[in-house]
Order: sequence, then structure tokens, then C-alpha cells
Amino acid sequence: MAMTDPVADMLTRIRNAGLAKHQKCDIPSSTLKEALAVVLKDLGYIRNFKVISDDKQGVLRVYLKYANDNTHVIHAIERVSTPGRRVYVGKDEIPVVKNGLGNAILSTSKGVLHDAAAREAQVGGEVLCAVW
Repeated sequence: MAMTDPVADMLTRIRNAGLAKHQKCDIPSSTLKEALAVVLKDLGYIRNFKVISDDKQGVLRVYLKYANDNTHVIHAIERVSTPGRRVYVGKDEIPVVKNGLGNAILSTSKGVLHDAAAREAQVGGEVLCAVW
């Protein structure tokens, strides 16, 4: 069966690996997923990631981050824009997640950015996900 939403698959794999207390999770790679991983690392939600080449599309290995009491740093990660319902926002309509405690991740004309960087660059775009 064909996968219709690869980004939602990535978010679900990260969510499930965190709930199962895994140290890492492997995800089929793409440029959008790599850009999403860069933003998650910059925000401090994952420890690191690396791209492993293979004969197919490659594997994105994400190393998860846990707090001192062994709880997953990501409390929730949700897909906002789906293939059936795309959510686009202008530069003045970028959502605030959990009163600023969380982050929205957007795909903009300047690349994949988190909400604060998109506000600073004054660009809108498609809201990929919300994480807190």
C-alpha cells in the first residue's frame, strides 16, 4: 500500500519511539524530512540525526532526547496540514502553540522554519506540524 502522508509517518515514528523509550528511530529519508529534523534539532527536541545512504532513498536516523527523569522531551507532536486539508497562513497569522511553550513548524519559501524564525523573516507558508 502506498504511503499518502510521509511527514505524518515521520512524526508518528518519532512519537512511538519516544513512548517506547527507544534511543533512536529510523525513517525513510527525503529532503523535507531532513529539513524537519534540522528544525527539531535546533529547537532541542531531538539530540541529533544522520542520513544513512543505501541503494534506495536512504534512511534518516533520528536520535531521541530524554529529560533527566527519563521522560521524552516531546510531549506531543501533531500534524496540522494534511494531504486532504492543507493549512496555509500568512506572515501575520502564524499560530502560537501552547501560549508560546510549543512551536509550529512551517514550510516557507525560505525553507522549513519554526514559528519564531518565520515571524522574524516575515514569511508565511504551510503549517506542517505543532510540537510541545
